[in-house]
Amino acid sequence: MAATSSYRICPLCEACCGLEITHEDGKVLSIRGAAEDGFSNGYICPKGVSLADLHEDPDRLRKPLVKRNGRFEEASFDEAFAEIERGLLPIIEKHGPDAVGTVLGNPVAHRYGLSLYAIRMLRELRSPYVFSASTVDQMPKHRAVGAMFGSWLSVPVPDITRTDLLIVLGGNPMASNGSMWTVPDFRGKARELRARGGRLVTIDPRRTETAKVADEHHFIRPGGDIYLLLGMAHTLFDENLVRLGRLGEWINGLKALEAALKPFPAEEMAPLCGMEAETVRQLARDLARMEKAVLYGRIGTCLQSFATLNNWLVDVINILTGHLDSEGGAMFPKAPAFAHNTKGKPGQGRGVPVARRHSRVARSPDVMGEFPVSTMAEEITGAGENGIRALFSVAANPVLSTPDGEKLAAALDQLDFMVSFDIYLNETTRHANVILPPPSALADDHWDISFSQLSWRNYARYSEPLLQKDPEQPEEWEIIQRVVALLRGLGKDADIAALDDEMTREEVEKAAGPMADQVMAAVSAYRGPQRLLELELRSGPYGDGFGANPQGLTLAKVKAERYGIDLGALQPRIPEILRTPSGKIELAPEEFIADLNRVQDTLADPIPDLVMIGRRDVRSNNSWMHNLPTLAKGPNRFKALINPEDARRHGLKDGDLAEFTANGHTIQAPVELTEDMMRGVISLPHGWGHDQPGTKGAVAARNPGANVNRLIATATRDPLSGNSVLNGISVSMRRAQDVVTQAAE
Repeated sequence: MAATSSYRICPLCEACCGLEITHEDGKVLSIRGAAEDGFSNGYICPKGVSLADLHEDPDRLRKPLVKRNGRFEEASFDEAFAEIERGLLPIIEKHGPDAVGTVLGNPVAHRYGLSLYAIRMLRELRSPYVFSASTVDQMPKHRAVGAMFGSWLSVPVPDITRTDLLIVLGGNPMASNGSMWTVPDFRGKARELRARGGRLVTIDPRRTETAKVADEHHFIRPGGDIYLLLGMAHTLFDENLVRLGRLGEWINGLKALEAALKPFPAEEMAPLCGMEAETVRQLARDLARMEKAVLYGRIGTCLQSFATLNNWLVDVINILTGHLDSEGGAMFPKAPAFAHNTKGKPGQGRGVPVARRHSRVARSPDVMGEFPVSTMAEEITGAGENGIRALFSVAANPVLSTPDGEKLAAALDQLDFMVSFDIYLNETTRHANVILPPPSALADDHWDISFSQLSWRNYARYSEPLLQKDPEQPEEWEIIQRVVALLRGLGKDADIAALDDEMTREEVEKAAGPMADQVMAAVSAYRGPQRLLELELRSGPYGDGFGANPQGLTLAKVKAERYGIDLGALQPRIPEILRTPSGKIELAPEEFIADLNRVQDTLADPIPDLVMIGRRDVRSNNSWMHNLPTLAKGPNRFKALINPEDARRHGLKDGDLAEFTANGHTIQAPVELTEDMMRGVISLPHGWGHDQPGTKGAVAARNPGANVNRLIATATRDPLSGNSVLNGISVSMRRAQDVVTQAAE
């Protein structure tokens, strides 16, 4: 068989780059960026190249694992589902669905079949105890836009190719190529921004990769974002710089906002964020006076005690300066499928439900249908007879990615039964009774559900399966559908195709009513997630309306275009995008205004001597990437970055092994001295700690690092969103050699 070149959308990060993959007889020969893909324009990062490693990884699970007598054994899928039927269903029958929890990991957002059918599983299970990676990195943004615009994914993103000023707060798009913003080749777009006379400004406790290509960089004290943003917003009112433009008629709460900002002038806020008052004011002036400008806040803004307020104020400042929903500002993508803000009556809706339920132990409210993942351990161990007794983990490794992983690991050992959907035997799945692996990512088709809603440009792109899967390996959606069949009492041998037909028809009848027969007939060429995608595309904002608009999109039309269909630059969408009950932008949600009292209570708090922030690298955004040779090679990335002055004060030299203590735990890491770090701040990367027994990751185990999340308390959360506070954690530091010497004495 001759070598074949196939197009593939990379499923490993939010950039969603188009790839050209040459393969022969099931082997990947080369991977390069797809130059003709108008969305990513040939860009590729090391993660895209590592898809070959992921496909060929000998540690990737090919068959289910079933734990017998405390040890995992390979099993057939039939045997695995029989074990789930024996172990899980009696728990639900005796204790009810609330006895089962589900935790979802980042890959759920990158595999559309997994995403769509995991939702089905959750609906069938009917348990409120859902947790995900969202509450360790992004829930504050959902919480903010939900209250302001009426839907969880109405997230405005920088219109980078038309702006003249981009201010990046707590983000590092050079490493991420966007985060809650799908923007492949940020470096190239930043270069074009500067070439046309524009400016890039970064604000971060670390001089990041993005800062190093920026026109200016400002250090900010970790946790100080709230004071900076309040000072900037106050300045806009104080200096009469508010310019609402056409959005004026679509805004509620302007006067309430102005009154709430009175106690936070820049002169009082600046020392708290570690910046000069004139700098705070000038940043506000620059945004207000530029015709095309945008403030973008990302992960650093989400990992703090005032995370929701941070993300609210980012959008507030863009609104007050006239840069929301305008060319070159912060704009709303218009996805071709699955976007709530393209459905129903435009310009008005029911808004988003918050705090419909509260967790049993911490009494944390649910947000976006989830409880904080940091409450999961206590929901297993602290709720008595009513606690979680069984767990589904779906492509998740919370033992490494959430606070106090040891506490969670101990809790997982107390479960009566656990099922993991995963390709690895890792720090979390080692606690499972059954592990169900999906096919290789290269044997799966691809559509971006979430990221097309966060995209720098509107596009419709689809990629077919690249390689053939093992005939005995079910598709990912079929694996989950079999679990759904078990939950419906249909048994492990249920007809999955018939059940999929039945459930899809139920969904179509709700949406199409008496036209259900015609709609089902129109999509009869597809099954599984492809059929759900066809339904969404044809009924979506660019769709053919099942024949009503013959020029509109169908899945066949998207498939016919190898590199997708360009749907154009971002366009203004207010008021059409709004789904608030008022039909207006809620500029001053009551609960956000009330939380400003908590900010006032912190104004006299002492500033800690040394605090910790996280760090992500283009080669190690997630823990499982540490097992891929292409990404693991090169210099050691598990190290603490420290300002030389802090190192001198603590008796440390470059390359020393240091000990860091907080939350009653201690970890060790080699140190690297660098002026890129603000004084009083150290940076340690997340997702490490690959030294746990019972895991299978040979490459990762060669450089296991340590789990930085051990240093973080589970109870430290932003109360509005439930997001964990992972940055600005006070830590103590000393040389590991000093520790050994003192112990010997």
